[in-house]
Amino acid sequence: MKKIHLLPLFALIMLTSTTSCVSKKKIAEIEARYQNDLRVANKQLGQCGEELNSYMERLKQCQIEKESLTGSSTVRQEQLQDLKDQLADCRSQRDKQMDQVGDLTVLSQSANENIKETLDQLEQRDEYIHLLQNAKSKADSINLALAVNLKGVLRDGIADDDVEIKVDKTVVYINLSDKMLYYSGSSNITPRAKEVLGKISQIIESRPELEVMVEGYTDNVPMRSSCIKDNWDLSVLRATSVVRTLQSEYKIDPNRLIAAGRGEYNALADNATEAGRSTNRRTRIIILPKLDQFYDLLNPANVPK
Repeated sequence: MKKIHLLPLFALIMLTSTTSCVSKKKIAEIEARYQNDLRVANKQLGQCGEELNSYMERLKQCQIEKESLTGSSTVRQEQLQDLKDQLADCRSQRDKQMDQVGDLTVLSQSANENIKETLDQLEQRDEYIHLLQNAKSKADSINLALAVNLKGVLRDGIADDDVEIKVDKTVVYINLSDKMLYYSGSSNITPRAKEVLGKISQIIESRPELEVMVEGYTDNVPMRSSCIKDNWDLSVLRATSVVRTLQSEYKIDPNRLIAAGRGEYNALADNATEAGRSTNRRTRIIILPKLDQFYDLLNPANVPK
């Protein structure tokens, strides 16, 4: 009877022992599997962290770019406002200049009509600029041709330091040294000067639409004689001698001639040296368009379309 009772007990013990071994093995397998999953998860977590850091860096760069663009936009707005202010100032200056032109009362009737017609054209800014550009181009062409002709006729036999030809704005200047034009300390014309004036008169005579102004200049050394009070007198007398020669010997219409004395003023060089005084002692012949000719340049009807 005892043996019969021990067999079930032994079987129960063996079953319990077997079940315990199986459970430990499965637990070990599960732990190993979860350990591997944990490593994979940690690796993925690390990758996610790196990606997050990369995104944060890109976000930081985007914020910097946004701030830069915001600053650039502010600068552009300031520049745009500055340009608008400049445009408003230009318009204001233009209006003032047009008001000043409208106030001129010393123009001839013909000139006033031309200017009125011109002012009507100024309603469109482009037309105004086109008009002035053509007038300037025409004046520059006239002056350039005149200067070339003068240099051509005066080229031979005349020293460069005795004659200087310049184009300045709307006129042509001919500067003649006093040592070539006059006897020392007087206003009498030398034979050499008459030869030069004869060549200049050829150009003057061929251009009846131009006027001729002769200006006399001296240095600052006081000049006084029985017929000359001071340098004002001497400069006027010298200019008059040139004008008289052009009229009497070369038949230039006196209505086109103007004589003016500038004395010792408007000096070109320092009178403290002999070279400077020599430069300042000069006579200047200015060839300029008549007023009517000048106004014709501003006539809109004469502007090429």
